Amino acid sequence: MEKRTNRYRFQLEYLSSSKEETALPEALDLEFENHDNIFQIVEILKEKNPFGDEKQAVEFAIGLKMFSEIMIKNKSNPLFEEMLPAFRIFMRKLKSL
Repeated sequence: MEKRTNRYRFQLEYLSSSKEETALPEALDLEFENHDNIFQIVEILKEKNPFGDEKQAVEFAIGLKMFSEIMIKNKSNPLFEEMLPAFRIFMRKLKSL
């Protein structure tokens, strides 16, 4: 049975640099899958606004969902060994807001 996933395209464009650089990196265009509806999660976090800044809530939602999906897909990787138990606690706390 095929798992149901949502497909997304993430486009990241470098707008300016804090250092004097003559050439900025090219834009990044990435397609990826995630088991959650990221747009729905963004809206929920915008409403909850845990940082008192809607823009930060959106950045947090996107970063968290991209990171957590990789961690879920690689949960047996030793890199995440210590993080998984703490992440579960963190997610329960976030969902309880």
